[in-house]
Amino acid sequence: MASFLNNLFSMFSGGAKPSSAPAAEAEPQLYGECRIYAAPMREGQQFRLAGRIEKDVNGQTLTRTFVRADMFTSMDDAVEYTVRKAQQIIDQNGPSLFADGEVSRSA
Repeated sequence: MASFLNNLFSMFSGGAKPSSAPAAEAEPQLYGECRIYAAPMREGQQFRLAGRIEKDVNGQTLTRTFVRADMFTSMDDAVEYTVRKAQQIIDQNGPSLFADGEVSRSA
């Protein structure tokens, strides 16, 4: 209850908002020709699902980043579901995920 009141007070008094700083990044997971980097973002006591997908195309590393609304109480859960979400993005988009040749963009 006190935490709620402190947050409420901070909102109205111009106090600092909770940061959405990236938490420690996990080791990359290989999926097909892609590398998945889970990089959940710490928000208060929770972690937001976030990561990036990389693929080497013609000697150049192309990157697709993603951030979703899903929140988790443990870093391990956030990493696990980030990898699952990245696999889903890769499966749903197929070759078109990197077809535009952009070096970096959001997926």
